[in-house]
Amino acid sequence: MNLSLIIPCYNEAENIPLLLRRCDEVLSQASNIEIVIVDNGSTDNTPAILDELLVHKPYIVKVRVELNQGYGYGILAGLRASSAEIIGWTHADMQTDPADAIKGLALFEDSSKPTQLFVKGKRRGRPVLDILFTIGMAIFETFLLRRIMWDINAQPTMFHRDFFTTWDSPPDDFSLDLYAYYLAKKSGLKIKRFPVLFSERAYGTSHWNISLVAKYKFIKRTLIYSFSLYRKMK
Repeated sequence: MNLSLIIPCYNEAENIPLLLRRCDEVLSQASNIEIVIVDNGSTDNTPAILDELLVHKPYIVKVRVELNQGYGYGILAGLRASSAEIIGWTHADMQTDPADAIKGLALFEDSSKPTQLFVKGKRRGRPVLDILFTIGMAIFETFLLRRIMWDINAQPTMFHRDFFTTWDSPPDDFSLDLYAYYLAKKSGLKIKRFPVLFSERAYGTSHWNISLVAKYKFIKRTLIYSFSLYRKMK
């Protein structure tokens, strides 16, 4: 069984060398994994650094989104360019280890029904305030969508390609994590979680968790989408 792991990058120039070194280590441990790096419309040196470093790594697939249209848009572009039976994504900021995908893939390999499995990390080592924020969002989404939702934005997120073919108008922003998780629950997929260490960023800053204003905007967009999803799916 093989896996395509999508890693979207938006203005992650400083993290790219570290990320690619870690990807090489992952591929040395698991030859059945395809890495798809998505340059999600970066405006810093990310495109140039990827071009320079990936010329020596033809085994890593690169997708370029010319204009950033959202976190989810980049992931979807990578999923459509992928080729494996199991597909999924993680982040480029090194807060989650790409090697976690090896553990996730093992759950599919051990399953008698991999098409009916949805795998997601369960974060450990996060700051208290971030944990409280996650608990609040989980409670809200659980009551609104009437399904137990927990640590919605944890990575990696992994599933069979057959599940991806059922998606209808997935969101282009950070709500993609919520959409995929909720749809898996609604579709009756078996959810399996496994612990992952959530580390500090190696370089740079978060693109949403940087200030109260940024968090407010993130929460507002999520709430709007959550009510839209509720109306659409009920």
